[in-house]
Amino acid sequence: MAKVTGFLEHDRADNESLAPKKRLKNFEEFVLPFPDKTLNEQASRCMDCGIPYCHDSCPINNIIPEWNNLVYERDWKVALDVLHSTNNFPEFTSRICPAPCEAACTLNIDDSPVTIKSIERSIIDKAYKKGWLLPQINNKKTNKRVVVIGSGPAGLACSQQLARAGHDVTLYEKNDRIGGLLRYGIPNFKMEKHLIDKRIEQMSKEGVRFKCNTKIGEDVSFKEILNDFDAVVLACGSEQPRDLDIPGRDLKGIHFAMDFLTLQNKICEGDNIKLENEFNARDKNVVVIGGGDTGSDCIGTSNRQGASSITQLEILDKPPVKEDKMLTWPNWPLKLRTSSSHEEGANRNWSVSTKLFKGDGNKVKSLTLKKIEWEKNAEGKMQIKDSSDENSEMTIKADLVLLAMGFVHPVKDRLIQDSGIELDSRGNVKANDIDYKTNIKKVFVSGDMRRGQSLVVWAIREGRQVAHNVDKFLMGSTKLPL
Repeated sequence: MAKVTGFLEHDRADNESLAPKKRLKNFEEFVLPFPDKTLNEQASRCMDCGIPYCHDSCPINNIIPEWNNLVYERDWKVALDVLHSTNNFPEFTSRICPAPCEAACTLNIDDSPVTIKSIERSIIDKAYKKGWLLPQINNKKTNKRVVVIGSGPAGLACSQQLARAGHDVTLYEKNDRIGGLLRYGIPNFKMEKHLIDKRIEQMSKEGVRFKCNTKIGEDVSFKEILNDFDAVVLACGSEQPRDLDIPGRDLKGIHFAMDFLTLQNKICEGDNIKLENEFNARDKNVVVIGGGDTGSDCIGTSNRQGASSITQLEILDKPPVKEDKMLTWPNWPLKLRTSSSHEEGANRNWSVSTKLFKGDGNKVKSLTLKKIEWEKNAEGKMQIKDSSDENSEMTIKADLVLLAMGFVHPVKDRLIQDSGIELDSRGNVKANDIDYKTNIKKVFVSGDMRRGQSLVVWAIREGRQVAHNVDKFLMGSTKLPL
């Protein structure tokens, strides 16, 4: 235990951030690190519970009490080793994971959980600053060739694990840079992309070969891949966005959120791209349809581009500000969450359904909304019905509409069409979470492509687990952790 009385002596403290007026001037990260004294105090609050619910609620099973104690003891290098024992990329998770571990913390019963996410970030940021992240090169090669298709967190974690096991790993990416949605879906103000570049450098030295601008099924046939490699791992993500098929959908100015975010991220990467007027939020009334993280990212990006107004629409009811701990803890609670992007400025509207896009015959100009109500049907499931209030219909201005309603399944591209890969009822590649094998011999799948749209921590976990199973498949046994 870090300090027996730590949680009694010190209140929870969150990282400070640059004020919105300052951080809106650029796309850089704005969360400020803890001073050393504050970090030590925050680590001391961990109670090393007999049943560590934080550990159980973390999808990658981070050994949280141990590295909290090591940070308190200022044993940073060992803390880094413990952190890396379960997580290949803590610099990603400590920035963009919603931290179910903190929701499960015993101290969260009193609304003051340990600042687990901030401590994790402090460990990995110090490691980068001190130059501790060195490549782990396995000179004992197996002469087995593995191909990983897709370079998001699942593909990256899988590739690194297999390279460290001594396999010859090639990672294919359809885009011009490595990282998947980490690269082009997550705005820089949440995670700067030099973090991905540093891992690419490390993994290259460990033996991973990266090949960008290559679509398997088009540039290289899937049959050729099967012939050339001893094992194949599919990690292409779930990138088919949910659409909104209502009148006026064909008007200009209505875009999928990821197209909007990707273009801005490419500009932040230094690409010589002119932000076309149709994708530029400057001086426009922006409407974001969808209340999740992607919608929040659209708000932060639109504010930085200089939007005139931003409205976020959510079809669900407004959740309570505070959850009933006795009903929810240690599970992830449904409650009102205000992101840093919301703090920067946005109007939020709940329990509304978009019925119509209106325009001037060319561009979108407004949205017609209808208030809705949720009720249980005969089977006990919640279903939508239009509000009985005759005045529940409304119109709002819109010059740019961003659809951020989630993703339904992997894109049904040539890879899926030509390979004969079996899909489940939701359109994801079919495989269990025990061996991750598909219906095709020596072909495995992991991440969102298998489980559906999910968190970066789940992708890293599945990447590590599929690597474990691939190594066992190739060698008969494995020392890679699950």
